[in-house]
Amino acid sequence: MTYFTTRDVAAMAMCAALWSVLSITIAPIFWKLTRMPFLCDMIGTASLILALWWARKLGTVTVTGVIATILTLALRPEATHFFGFTAASVIFDAQAGLIGYRNCFERPIPSAVSLLFISIASTAVAGLIIGLLFMPPPMIAAMGGLALFAGLHALGGAIGAAIGLMLVKALEARIVMPKPSQ
Repeated sequence: MTYFTTRDVAAMAMCAALWSVLSITIAPIFWKLTRMPFLCDMIGTASLILALWWARKLGTVTVTGVIATILTLALRPEATHFFGFTAASVIFDAQAGLIGYRNCFERPIPSAVSLLFISIASTAVAGLIIGLLFMPPPMIAAMGGLALFAGLHALGGAIGAAIGLMLVKALEARIVMPKPSQ
């Protein structure tokens, strides 16, 4: 028996494609207009939460992040900063695994708090990686320093978590996909 079902693979592929396409098309425009780095985090976190909700298995979020990175780099090779989001996906997956994949959605308030924490922590790490490895030091200094840059990414993660949780609740209310048994 396979670990990931075709349904899981479809969820990972769709969420990764959503994240990648929106990050390639809309995020650069937002960055050029505002110099605020949090739109990619919003899109990514919402996509990761959807993938996690759909499959609830170890590796789902990591695979989603890796697929999104491959798609992003295939379509926009200069977007090497996306490796920061790949690392964030791995961290998100590990933290969700520690909490328990099913526990991330079963009780409304604890689930929301835990996913909010996971999103903020993982996107802050993405901001640190991007700031340290992919941004020129003068640009980071002009933005207020590495801590502020990572904080803006964490803000995007928090907003993305709220969006992702609202999408999950809307899908559950519409019974688009029944809750997994087990």
